[in-house]
Amino acid sequence: MNAEPLILQMKYADIIHLFAEQENISLDEALSFFYHSETYQLLKDGVSDMHCMSDGYLADELECEFKKKETD
Repeated sequence: MNAEPLILQMKYADIIHLFAEQENISLDEALSFFYHSETYQLLKDGVSDMHCMSDGYLADELECEFKKKETD
């Protein structure tokens, strides 16, 4: 199932803001990471209704990706 594009854009903004706060990084850095993340790809493609997950949960998923990338 695909979500309404405008609603998804607002959700992306909320996720990016939460992620930036969690990682204490700039919004620009968070935005760049988000749009190159697996989480974004899943949201964009409508996989497993990821857009139905809470913003906090999705920000945590980004945080896991971010930390994994730092250790690689």
